[in-house]
Amino acid sequence: MAQQETDEQINEGFLVDTEDCEARELAHRERGTSRPITVVGNPVLHRECKDVTEFGDELAALIDDMFASQKTAEGVGLAANQIGVDLKVFVYDCMDDEGVRHVGHVVNPVLQDLPADRRHLDDSNEGCLSVPTAYAELARPDYAEVHGQDRHGNPIKVRGTGYFARCLQHETDHLYGFLYIDKLSKRDRKEALRQMAEGTPRYEVVPND
Repeated sequence: MAQQETDEQINEGFLVDTEDCEARELAHRERGTSRPITVVGNPVLHRECKDVTEFGDELAALIDDMFASQKTAEGVGLAANQIGVDLKVFVYDCMDDEGVRHVGHVVNPVLQDLPADRRHLDDSNEGCLSVPTAYAELARPDYAEVHGQDRHGNPIKVRGTGYFARCLQHETDHLYGFLYIDKLSKRDRKEALRQMAEGTPRYEVVPND
């Protein structure tokens, strides 16, 4: 069976997500419709999402809506369950520590285990659109690789360093039912939830019943 066509460029097996970023993000966003963000406590955020098995117009439209929603919320990454959709898809528009912009999407992502010599931890602050107005320090590896598929079903690999590596890990975690606050100590998690309770989101959220 012939491989489907892909809109993406590949370099050494990895997706080239640093070219034509502005035009690609804008095209997605103009086709899409912004949706409100689900927040911690919504059941869809606390369970593993379903694998994507159909690669067609509905998936393409979802990705467009996710880019539009991400822009409205001023985020750098967004998982499908953050707009209430129980599917393994995330989008990103994120700078790395060198100031290089990365724009793309990953379907059915799997975070790759790193050998011990590649696990250099970074203790930077982290936040989440689904835990609005809250931030906490969280140690994560400063390099990440995610393998998955594009919207056509073609296999892709994405890699990132620094802040972009954090984004890739954060969004993949979402699709397996984990928020960054789940990785915090009980005290730090309580503090993040306090910040959220006392803050006012700058974007529309879905209230939990």
